[in-house]
Formats: sequence, structure tokens, C-alpha cells
Amino acid sequence: MRKFILAIFLLLPCLAHAWWNDKWPNRLPITVDTSAAGAGVSENNSDVTVLVKLHAGNFQDFFSLKEDLSDLRFIGDDDKTPLKFHVENFDLVNQLLYVWVKLPQVAGGINTGRLWMYYGNAEAVAAQDSGDSYDANTALVYHFKAGEKIPQDAGVNANHAAAATAAIVPSAIASGLKFESGNSVAIDDKPSLAITAAQGGTISFWLKPANLQGDAWLLHRSGAGGELVIGLEQNNLYARLKLANGRLVETNKSPSIRADVWQYVTTIIAPNKLTLLVDGKEIATAPAQLQNFGGAIALGNGLQGGHPFVGELDEFRIDTVARSNGWVALAVDNQGIANKLLKIQQAEQLGAGGKSSGFWSVIVGSQDNVGWVILSLLMVMAVISWVVMGGKSIYVGRVQKDNKRFLDQYRELGDSDPAQLDREDSTEDKSLEQSPITQALFGKHDHFQSSPIYRIYHRAIKETQSRLGNSVGARAAGLSSAAIASIRATLDTQMVIEMQRLNSQMVLLTIAVAGGPFIGLFGTVVGVMIVFAAIAASGDVNINAIAPGVAAALAATVMGLLVAIPSLFGYNYLMSKIKAATADMRVFADEFVTRLAEYYGK
Repeated sequence: MRKFILAIFLLLPCLAHAWWNDKWPNRLPITVDTSAAGAGVSENNSDVTVLVKLHAGNFQDFFSLKEDLSDLRFIGDDDKTPLKFHVENFDLVNQLLYVWVKLPQVAGGINTGRLWMYYGNAEAVAAQDSGDSYDANTALVYHFKAGEKIPQDAGVNANHAAAATAAIVPSAIASGLKFESGNSVAIDDKPSLAITAAQGGTISFWLKPANLQGDAWLLHRSGAGGELVIGLEQNNLYARLKLANGRLVETNKSPSIRADVWQYVTTIIAPNKLTLLVDGKEIATAPAQLQNFGGAIALGNGLQGGHPFVGELDEFRIDTVARSNGWVALAVDNQGIANKLLKIQQAEQLGAGGKSSGFWSVIVGSQDNVGWVILSLLMVMAVISWVVMGGKSIYVGRVQKDNKRFLDQYRELGDSDPAQLDREDSTEDKSLEQSPITQALFGKHDHFQSSPIYRIYHRAIKETQSRLGNSVGARAAGLSSAAIASIRATLDTQMVIEMQRLNSQMVLLTIAVAGGPFIGLFGTVVGVMIVFAAIAASGDVNINAIAPGVAAALAATVMGLLVAIPSLFGYNYLMSKIKAATADMRVFADEFVTRLAEYYGK
């Protein structure tokens, strides 16, 4: 049924990009948009690790992926260069996939960048590379993956946490840390985590405070060369750096943090200044003359205790270079609820969508299981209604022809014996009697077999002969008034039978007319509910995530109308023909009873 519907919908082809490797039957185009309508970043950035978030609202091929995801490949815009990537989370039941991919170059101010996700190769072997998914200046990355008792570094340096008392819980990006009062994460000092005066450093993370709180330390670092505190006092965020030469650098306390809301906090430690950003926007700066420094790190508390933070934290990252504001803006727009950087497009298939595709293929490809059930039901209804309309049209057309032929010959009889046109039904006629359409198509029609008027006539003649007999002089015996009345009642009975035969199966058209739009509307409502439920689960509300699912849901209403509209026209046309045939039967019955009374009456 899916192939049949797809054959109907694939109407408008367009050119597509060349295929990377024929062993991978499926691919997903992903647009990189840094224009004003997207991430709005004008500067170029190199070696940027971006988050690809897939869910039921923007990707329908979860069950085409291998369970271990060894078939995943990410390819650059040239459709030739493999990209480094690693999976943070894959939830097949809830249809969620979070993958980090390293892009060699992200050009600013354009909406034509692209990468490709290939999948579906059952023979593929795993190609994930977590460490090389980040550039050389990435010192530490914690995803806080579910099942980790101690946070593990996803980067190449293996700067895993030394201890942790905070719990890992579902979070903004798959999972994160939840800090209750006194919980913390301890990270040992290592050379790869050192901040140098020449390059500076960057510390970033997603933050959701549980409430406004007294001086809570989100990060405390102390060791050779200085001490760094990133703190939160009520809704005031601040950063304080005390260097070994005794110089103290502290930003103003900016009221920029809201309770129970995810925000992206970034501290840029440049050689000449200290900068705080929230959601990519600069909120405070302080001049500095940076010196090399390092030391152990505590998250959610001080290294010696005190200053506890209550809330959640996710995607903690340390870079040993001062990142630009544009780099931070890319991270916010990519990792945030509304992914403005990456736009998930319609998946393609090799030999189908991979070589040509149209918007109808997008709609068909976006259908979920509920959508396919509704569309399949409507397609069955459509086929049934078309078969009924076709069969009834043939039958009604044959009725009109046989009625006309019979009436023409009947009127030529004049005042002679009205029984002259009567014929005995053959065995073949009797076998086809219960299938009017088959009789109309394959019957002989040598004595008006498809004519309901003839069958009324035939029944009346049989009733007359049963009362008079076929002997010579039978007409002289005549029919009594009671006999004429009885024959009239028989004609009425036969008319009811013929009307039932004419109207048989018409109820299927009324069901299609009345039920098709409602079933389609039901499918649309359920489909839209599923789309918004998926968006609520994933937090991705960009138009490319919503549009395919909504379009697929609306396809159910369109299909319902495609069932109902032809059925409505066909029903009205056929009923007009049936009413005309019914009126002819009534006129003939009245006339024929009168003629029988005149010819056979006493």
C-alpha cells in the first residue's frame, strides 16, 4: 500500500546531489544556516563541533538505523569528505538521537552550507571518533551521559572527573547533572587544562538554577598561578580571577540569570580582559593582564566546600583558547531549544529520493505509523468507492439501453397480445440474476435481461398465465377484479425488488462521502498531536522540524477529501439515473396493469 501511495504522490521531480557511497541506501541532508534568518553569525569559524538533534518531528527513519549505529556516516558539503563524529545519546523507543559532528569550516552569513548523514548499510562497521570530534584547543568536554557515575571527558585528553556526588538526570541535551545542596564534581589539575597568558581560555556550560540563591559557586578553580570563581548571587552572574601577582579581576554582578530556565553561560578569559556571556550575549567585562594559571576544579561548590549551588548543569566544556563571541553564538543557536544553525531536511533514498524528489515525496516520507494506517484505510475506501461507481455506471447504462429497447418493442405491439415479448430465462440468465453488474458486462441481452421494466413485465405475465393457463381459449375466461388487484400487488413487490437492485451498494458511496473527511480529519489531528508531542520531548521548535510532520498530518485530510469529492459527484450522478429508471418502472406498471385489465378482463 505504501508503494502504491508513493507512486501516486511522486509527481514533481527535482534534481538532487550526487551520492557519496552506493552501499548506504539512505541519507539525510542537513543545511547549515548562518544567515540573519538562521544563526545570524557573520564571521567564519573553523573546526566547529555542532550538535545534530533528531527526533520524530524531523526524522522518520529511526528503525532504518542499526541498533549500534555503526552505519552512521557524516559527510561534508562536497559529499566526499567524511566528518568526525560521536553519538551522545540514542533512544530508539522515544525516537531521539543526539550526535556531535566536527565541521572543518562554518562560513558566516550564508544559508547554503550543508552536511549529509548517511545510514542504512547493514554491513557497515562503527566509525565514531569522540576525541577527534573536537579541535586541538578543546581541553575537556563533559556530556554527563546517562549511566556515568563519574563524568567522562568526550575529548582526546581523557580529563575525566576524579569524583562526583551530583546525580545524572534527563536534561536539556539528553542528560545532565543535578546539584542538590552540597553536591559537587571534582576535577584534578592536569597540564592539558592549563590556561596560558598567550592564548587565554574559555569555559562554557548550560545552566538552570533551581531558585535564586545566595553566593553559589558554579565553578571554583585554584592552584598554581591563580584562582577563578564563576558565581551566582541571587540572579547576578559574576566571574572573579585572582592571579599570582596579586591582581584581582572581577566582572560586575549582572542580573542576567533566571530561575528554572536553561541558559548558556560562557566565560572568556582573554589575554587582556575577562568577559561573561549569557545565551551568546555579552553581559559584563573587566580588563585583565593574564598570566599562566591552572589548578584543580570543583563544579557546584568550592574546592574546600561552601558556596553550594542548587540546580542543573549540562555540556560543561573548557577550551585553552579565548573563543570569539561569534563562536559562542554558534554554540547557543545550535544547542538551544530552537536550533537556528542546523535545518534538518527530508531524508532521501538511493534510486528514489536520492536522484529525484518532490514535495509530495516529503509528505509521504514524513508519515508515521498512525498516518499510514489512516491513509491506507482511506485508500481502501477510495478504491471501493471507485469500483462501486464504475460498476454501477456500467450497470445503470445497461439498464437504460435495455429499458429503451424493451419499451420500443412493447409499444409496437399495439392492441395485440401483450405476452408476445415474454421469454423464459435460460440457466445462464438465472446464474447471473444475482449479479447485476456481471450480467450487464457479460450477459447476452437477447431479451432485455438487464431491464428492470422487462422483469416487471415478465413477472406480470407469469402471474397472468398462472391464473388463466396456456390452453386455447384461456383469454375467454378473463381475469376478475380480484385477480387484477393481486397482479398489481405482485408488480409492486417486483418494483421494490428492482429498486433494491438499483440502489444496492450505493450506501458505500454515502459512507465515503460522509466518513472520508472525518477519518482524514482524525488522522490530521492525531498527526499534529504527535508532532507537537515530539517537539515538546526534544525541545526543537524550528520550522524544518515542524513543517514535514504537519504537512504529513494534513495529507490525511486531503486524502479524505479525495475520497469524498469523487464519491459525492458519482453518487449524485448515479442517483439521478436510478430515480429516472424508478420513475419509468412506476409509469410502466400503471400502464401495464390497465392493459392487462383491458385485454384479459371479463
